[in-house]
Amino acid sequence: MKIKREVKVGNRFIGDNHPVFVIAEIGINHNGSLDIAKRMIDGAKRAGCDAVKFQKRTPEICVPKDQWNIERDTPWGRMTYIDYRHKVEFGKDEYAEIDRFCKSINIIWFASCWDLEAVDFIEQFDPDLYKTASASLTDYDLLERHHKLNKPVLVSTGMSTMVEIEKAVDIFGFDNLLIAHSTSSYPCKYEELNLKMIKTLREKYPVPPIGYSGHETGLSPTWAAVALGANFVERHITLDRAMWGTDQAASVEVDGFYRLVRNIRDIETALGDGIKKVYDSEQNSIKKLRRVK
Repeated sequence: MKIKREVKVGNRFIGDNHPVFVIAEIGINHNGSLDIAKRMIDGAKRAGCDAVKFQKRTPEICVPKDQWNIERDTPWGRMTYIDYRHKVEFGKDEYAEIDRFCKSINIIWFASCWDLEAVDFIEQFDPDLYKTASASLTDYDLLERHHKLNKPVLVSTGMSTMVEIEKAVDIFGFDNLLIAHSTSSYPCKYEELNLKMIKTLREKYPVPPIGYSGHETGLSPTWAAVALGANFVERHITLDRAMWGTDQAASVEVDGFYRLVRNIRDIETALGDGIKKVYDSEQNSIKKLRRVK
């Protein structure tokens, strides 16, 4: 029996011989505004994306205590860091509306959960997919919690060694696992993207879908990732790269996502199946140009 590199997410399959699954990461680019989040979701859908992703944290768990009371400038004025982290976190009402809105326009939504309480919070909405952030790759309690959900999990591998990746894969096994190559700098220099890791991961792991989570400026590396065999791609989305927030500069505006998705579909078509054949469209060229001795 031939091994299939695919995982079912909702009513979709991600893997070889399936269309590249395109994820627009909203993250915290919404800056705590449900209206902005919904505009990003709508833009992602219109651009042809398959899913949007959020980030969910419990601030008191994820923010080191010695940083709680450090003051910083924010869109809401100067405030402590812990207060700022609460400002950009959506609660139950906001996620209920996000869930309703995404279902109404038929786009998948999911989240990267940075702590155990965040997993329990998001699970009340029964998402089809989860993600573990690159920063969480060595948080083994968190990985085990995701594994016990028995749902597809996309594992991001930025700031990680191969040994750390291997240990994470050992925790999950191959069922319901997707692995994303990534480099965790924002924006990322082209010389540090190391896109050939996509081929390395495909060769090392013949079962899980392999993809790419990019933080560069520009679109060409994401297209190159598709050509190298990425089964899914993820890029941050924004309404305006000049908006306030640390991830905005490495994000793609909605018009850019139109181009991103359109060219991904063209690349998929152009890649073909790798089997040499003579096309009907070549027959006239054969008659006119073929030299036979």
